Amino acid sequence: MSRATYPLKLPLSIKKAAQRLAKEDGVSLNQWIAVAVAEKVGVVETAAAFFQKRAGKATGNGLLKYLQHAPKRRPEAEDELH
Repeated sequence: MSRATYPLKLPLSIKKAAQRLAKEDGVSLNQWIAVAVAEKVGVVETAAAFFQKRAGKATGNGLLKYLQHAPKRRPEAEDELH
């Protein structure tokens, strides 16, 4: 396995929490962070594959057709962009 280094800057509160969790797991902070990143990569790639498979050959044309028939009203207050 090849390795690469990356200077990581974390907010102090996140670093302290990660150090605490690494200690509880009995691993180094570096190993704990590497596992956390690997887990996140796995989740994102799995989700992307799921949605790609779910979408199939969809092009979005059906969505545009549906939206053309949607009621013309303003979004609820909590849905407004600020």
